[in-house]
Amino acid sequence: MIQRPQPNDRFPTPRFHLWNTVSWVLLGLFPTVIAVLDAQEVKKYWSLGLLALISAAYAAVFKLPGNRVLRPEVFLVALALTLGGISYLLGGSAALYIVSLPHFWAFTRTPRPAIVLSGLGAAATVFGGTLRQGWSPQFLTGNVVFTVIGYAAGVALGLWLHRFVGQSDERAQRLTAELEEAQRKLVEAYQRQGAAAERERMAREIHDTLAQGFASIIVLAEAARTGLTEDPARSDEQLVSIVQTARENFAEARVLVGAAPQNGVTAGPVAATLQRTLDRFVQDTGLTVAAELADVECDQTTRIALLRCTQESLANVRKHAGATTVGVVLTRQPYGVELEITDDGRGFLVEESKGFGLVGMRKRLAELDGDLTVTSSLGDGTRILATIPDYTPTPTTPPTASPSPSPSSTSTSSQD
Repeated sequence: MIQRPQPNDRFPTPRFHLWNTVSWVLLGLFPTVIAVLDAQEVKKYWSLGLLALISAAYAAVFKLPGNRVLRPEVFLVALALTLGGISYLLGGSAALYIVSLPHFWAFTRTPRPAIVLSGLGAAATVFGGTLRQGWSPQFLTGNVVFTVIGYAAGVALGLWLHRFVGQSDERAQRLTAELEEAQRKLVEAYQRQGAAAERERMAREIHDTLAQGFASIIVLAEAARTGLTEDPARSDEQLVSIVQTARENFAEARVLVGAAPQNGVTAGPVAATLQRTLDRFVQDTGLTVAAELADVECDQTTRIALLRCTQESLANVRKHAGATTVGVVLTRQPYGVELEITDDGRGFLVEESKGFGLVGMRKRLAELDGDLTVTSSLGDGTRILATIPDYTPTPTTPPTASPSPSPSSTSTSSQD
């Protein structure tokens, strides 16, 4: 917040101090010194001594604002008495008084002491000259008139400036308060935006990992129960897959809640990671998968995005497509990495799809400046094309991935 000047703040700005000092010296002290040089010896010495004393006092007050001996009020009283002494010695000092008027307002922070102390200076100037010359008509039309006029003009100008500065301070304080309020609201908006982004990220991670895993467990459990009497060996394989999926889901949950390091996908080529996912998909569904996985090099964030897209696409194939064959192609293109997943299933209308999976895939790829293209029509299967450029900026909140590929990708609750 902008604070009003405190008593120790002698001048509003260094520039004001400079102009005030130069004006006082050139228009007040120098003309008075020149006038004193033609005076009698006694008057000259006394006058020069008073001018030197008040000049030293001015310098001390300004240069040593924290001193307790020569406080601003003491200096102003001394200035008023000096004006009276100079007026007595020279028969008038109206010009020096008028040039010294800014001191009475610069060294005080409220109008009342400025008015009182400048009035004291005016009274001393008039009294000193009167005591020296008497109430002559020439004196009354000279020193007294100019001193009184100067005092009245100084009070009027000082009050106006004080009001103007006060209004400026209030306006500055109001603007500062409005700025602080705007900053506070902006911080709150960023916090809300961050919380919403984190909720969305968590929802996407849960959908891509835990939800898919649980859906896979349900499908495998139903299949195992159905085949207990007809194909016990197959049911035994499915039960083993259920246990493995549950363990992987447990590992995923520990990562999501921060109980385990977020190391993402297990180390190794992305092609090997995708191949393990496809093998689990074939084992659980019995579908035919034709894979062409080039040994492309990419960073961990890109590997996670490719894995999640593959898991989500296979989950949709298993749940909705009714396909018999799935094709997966991973290639390195001049612009980056390209992943294509196709199936010969029943297809769907892309514009009518409202599932969370496709939206999550698009946002995940968008974090890497990538793109997702979905091509499908009823009866003609589906084609998913994910592209990620070579330049992959680190997102604000990096995606979380499982310690190992999860078969949770093989089922979902809605067509995405």
